[in-house]
Amino acid sequence: MISEKMRNLVAGNSTIRAMFEEGKRLAAMHGAENVLDFSIGNPSAPPPNAVKNAILDIIQGGKDSEIHAYMNNAGYEDMRAVVAGHVNKLQDTKLSSRNIIMTVGAAGGLNVVLKSIMNPVDEVIMFAPYFPEYVNYISNFDGKSVIVQSDISTFQPDLDAFEKAVTKNTKAVIINSPNNPTGAVYSEQTIKALAAILEAKQKEFSSQIYIVSDEPYREIVYNNAFIPYITKYYSNSLVVYSYSKSLSLPGARIGYIVAPDELYEFETFIQALTIANRILGFVNAPGLFQQVIGKCIDVNVDMTVYTKNMELLYDMFERLGFECLKPEGTFYIFPRAINNDAAEFCKKAAAEHNMLLVPGGAFGCPTHFRLAFCQEFEKIERAVEKFEALVKQF
Repeated sequence: MISEKMRNLVAGNSTIRAMFEEGKRLAAMHGAENVLDFSIGNPSAPPPNAVKNAILDIIQGGKDSEIHAYMNNAGYEDMRAVVAGHVNKLQDTKLSSRNIIMTVGAAGGLNVVLKSIMNPVDEVIMFAPYFPEYVNYISNFDGKSVIVQSDISTFQPDLDAFEKAVTKNTKAVIINSPNNPTGAVYSEQTIKALAAILEAKQKEFSSQIYIVSDEPYREIVYNNAFIPYITKYYSNSLVVYSYSKSLSLPGARIGYIVAPDELYEFETFIQALTIANRILGFVNAPGLFQQVIGKCIDVNVDMTVYTKNMELLYDMFERLGFECLKPEGTFYIFPRAINNDAAEFCKKAAAEHNMLLVPGGAFGCPTHFRLAFCQEFEKIERAVEKFEALVKQF
């Protein structure tokens, strides 16, 4: 018999994944070319050629003992130094290899961080709309998720509600900017305000409260949007990064954690992260792809496909009367459903137009829906026609 915790997870399996499976079912019935599946953020921009060339160079030119063997649980030291130098160049930080833990993607990194800091019943605050797996990650370590709403017109956090939500049991705050599902970027003013609130709360409760910045979309931005780097604003902060989007490698599972020197009890903290990487069963990040990252550290995907898709969709939603924030980053757009009931709206879209959208209830915002526009432009054009027909039903 499976555990009660897993039984609950099975019963409430991810809405996004359920939509993904529904897409495969509809494709089998109607043909893949007749189904527009906008449910999951699977990058459509191909990995850069430099990634493919790096894989071949490493496999053909390296020794097996250098490619496939065990290593330090934090990852290859030379690769961590490359990552640190890259972040320093982009963010004007002063990191070294000791500040980097290579991880099995951002999901693995988040679990490593939470394993390292959480005791049972500790609270972790997140801002709705939020990536729904955060709740499960927190539950993994018997923590409590505390949801704070955002200003629905801007999707910036409600700072007054946030300040009231911080208690003596608060251990961490997860932020995600650029944000999945909204495409919003948290402003520097927002980040400074969050940091000031937490500095005051740490003193009030004589505690350590961490900001964990989940950043798989940092490179997927539009119009040169500025994304504050959290370690420059708050000492007890960590950055979790993934190459899933910036290099279109979601299946490779490669990312890292930045743990700055300013963290409380830094030396012990780094040891905790390293051990957590091992005992959670990751052991270490994939060795081959650590080396690929080392060779491709300055490479990114071609963003033009996402920009073109986003502009067409945003203009369409505006023209059709949807309330919609223009994305500053990610490859998601998050309009308000015309009937203010995203579950019903998406049901109509899926059932009658073979178009799969994710209702916002999965993200803590039931009035809106998410569309992942990491698709071929032809599919986006077809979606415009379907939305024009769909709107007439409402």
